[in-house]
Amino acid sequence: MMNFALSVDSLHVSYGKTTVLWDVCFQIPKGVIVGVLGPNGAGKSTLFKTALGLIRPLSGTVSVFGCPFHSVQKKIAYVPQRESIDWDFPITVEEVVLMGRYGKVGLFGRIRSADREAASHALDLVGMAMFAKRQISELSGGQQQRLFIARALVQEADLLLLDEPFAGVDMATEKVIIGLLQAQKQQGKTILVIHHDLMTVEEYFDWAMLVNTRLIACGPMKDVFHRENLSRTFSKNQSLFDEAAFSLMKNRTGIL
Repeated sequence: MMNFALSVDSLHVSYGKTTVLWDVCFQIPKGVIVGVLGPNGAGKSTLFKTALGLIRPLSGTVSVFGCPFHSVQKKIAYVPQRESIDWDFPITVEEVVLMGRYGKVGLFGRIRSADREAASHALDLVGMAMFAKRQISELSGGQQQRLFIARALVQEADLLLLDEPFAGVDMATEKVIIGLLQAQKQQGKTILVIHHDLMTVEEYFDWAMLVNTRLIACGPMKDVFHRENLSRTFSKNQSLFDEAAFSLMKNRTGIL
């Protein structure tokens, strides 16, 4: 039996009387980058938080590398939406990145020189080394996003979940981030990215997961990223569906 990076079976999540995810089932193999797509309120962030054990489902199971989350949580790195972070909290860039090492040294463990070297290397990779001693409140939106990518990198996790890492960043930062993620894939990591720019989906990702309360489709890009599935996912939002249809036509015909 194949040991999948992430397996979800019959997942049902509700907030009160509102169903957010219904009967979601999928399996993600190791070593792919997956774009998680769907309209606002489709349940994408809830899916991540449930996989991380932050939300308890009404029913269903989630396994990571064939095991329950709690037994392999050190293998998972999570980059939340920037809006969910208190950027006024008095902490430096370096200290935030070092938080990614707590899984190795323990919450009250002593930070070693090797941990500081790992943090410095991660900041260098994301182009943030010169900001190591700066307070996080002084960072721009793109710098904030790079910071949390660096924190995820120092965790040396095998599964990365990123919730809208390209939101509010310029194209240069976006290219840096996707380059870093693709380098992680080359090292055998599995990466799931909640993403909204349908024009770049086929360029950035190996697999697509289309979600709108239910799972619409999940699989290799060429198999699932097509007009029928996009219509089922975005049909209630005509502008998003039009964007998706144009994206397919542009990428597959080469028109400007």
